[in-house]
Amino acid sequence: MNLNQQINQLDWQEICHSLQDKGYALVSNFLSDSQCQSLIKRYDNESEYRKTVDMKRYRFGFGEYKYWDYPLPDMVKNLREGLYPHLAPVANAWMQCLNLETRFPQHLPSLTSQCEANGQMKPTPLILKYPQTGFNTLHQDLYGEVYFPIQVAIVLSQKDEDYQGGEFVMTRQIPRAQSQAIVLTPDRGDMIIFTTNFKPEQGVRGYYRVNMKHGISEVLSGERYAMGIIFHDAAS
Repeated sequence: MNLNQQINQLDWQEICHSLQDKGYALVSNFLSDSQCQSLIKRYDNESEYRKTVDMKRYRFGFGEYKYWDYPLPDMVKNLREGLYPHLAPVANAWMQCLNLETRFPQHLPSLTSQCEANGQMKPTPLILKYPQTGFNTLHQDLYGEVYFPIQVAIVLSQKDEDYQGGEFVMTRQIPRAQSQAIVLTPDRGDMIIFTTNFKPEQGVRGYYRVNMKHGISEVLSGERYAMGIIFHDAAS
């Protein structure tokens, strides 16, 4: 089964329901162990990357991540282009619920063209490496005025074998209320699809915006690898 078949055979009705309800969806065993290992092995292929970021230097946390450059590796390209059409209808429904004018095209190349017109021409898919004591502060992956409100993370290492700790953490800020913390402990190959910055939620007077952030808790031992698929491009 190729990657596009893997994507198309997912239970998209359940994924979209979970995104609408909780702001995220967890898909178990999406990538195989061999697919995860092949991505980890690419980490030291410096020619594939356009930029390496030391998280500590920018006070983003402790660890390192690298942005792939165009042309993206086939697996990364196929993931990005294959997942996007399933998520665009959810994103458009969110915009409609919140009475926002933004609408997203059906296919990724059209979104990429919108990014280019706004000076956002750098690819944003990335691979992350957290050593012992590594972590990532709560944040939102916005790289310019053009952004897609849903993104993807795939864990490439196995918890309790390759590392301890390193939970995937999200916060959910409801207006005029305290933030709710959501903690996930995905296994190797699991995919998390989640909101980049906000989701709509229905109240007694209609829909309102719930802001969300995400990060990684401290890795207590070992090394944790993950990849991120962000659909909009960056200016730098």
